[in-house]
Amino acid sequence: MGQDGSDTYILRGGDQGAERLRLLARVKWPPTRELLRRVGLRPGMRCLDVGCGAGDVTLALARLVGPSGSVIGIDVDDIKVQLAREDAARERLGHVEFRTSNVDRLEGDAEYDLVHARFLLTHLRDPADALRRMVRATKRGGVIVVADIDHSGVFSHPPSPVVERFIRLYNRVVRSRGADPEIGPKLPALFSKVGLTEPHVSHVQPVFMDGDAKRIHQITLENIASAVVAGSLATDAEVEALARALDKFVDRPDTIVSFPRIYQVWAHRMT
Repeated sequence: MGQDGSDTYILRGGDQGAERLRLLARVKWPPTRELLRRVGLRPGMRCLDVGCGAGDVTLALARLVGPSGSVIGIDVDDIKVQLAREDAARERLGHVEFRTSNVDRLEGDAEYDLVHARFLLTHLRDPADALRRMVRATKRGGVIVVADIDHSGVFSHPPSPVVERFIRLYNRVVRSRGADPEIGPKLPALFSKVGLTEPHVSHVQPVFMDGDAKRIHQITLENIASAVVAGSLATDAEVEALARALDKFVDRPDTIVSFPRIYQVWAHRMT
């Protein structure tokens, strides 16, 4: 089993998956920037971004730590890693490195001032093991930062059976792979389980009435369609019908659609 989620990850990889991640990155950047400020990110720090995807947060970390610092991003998807390398080269960020790797190969001991993972643990069968590896990679006094979802917290206005159907389908396919679509509020307890004392927690939930971000659930449905059909959770025709129904609801100017609740949890390694 790939601890990084290589056999549990339900979302499409490659270029098409990267586009979804970039949409998420645009929406999530303001609260992510505030989170990084709150945890004490500063120039000169050495950082690791685990499950970095197309590298949006990794590149932001590199800009913020500056050339006196360094950043490494790791991800199992070689196409996303290559896209991230190209972006780093365009920006001439020589102090950032991207590697095709995963969290179960993370054996470093006390190497980093900050270790970050966003939307990773929700896809793992054993998130506690992944978090322990992240802790071991962090220097004493360094900070571990995790952001992850409570997918059941998605809502719409007015309440929509179509959106609720999508929520149930997404949650079922994640659970069918042994992972947890509602890991967000469980993160503080998970931090305590791996020996991180006094974890801090906050949460954010973007909502939209228009624009590309309002279509996040259609985009996600397209990305998980093959996993849904392979798991016999719905037919191709049923997935297509759900996508059309989501389109119809989202296209209405009077509707509101939310992202999942996103929990942000951080703690310092004290021992």
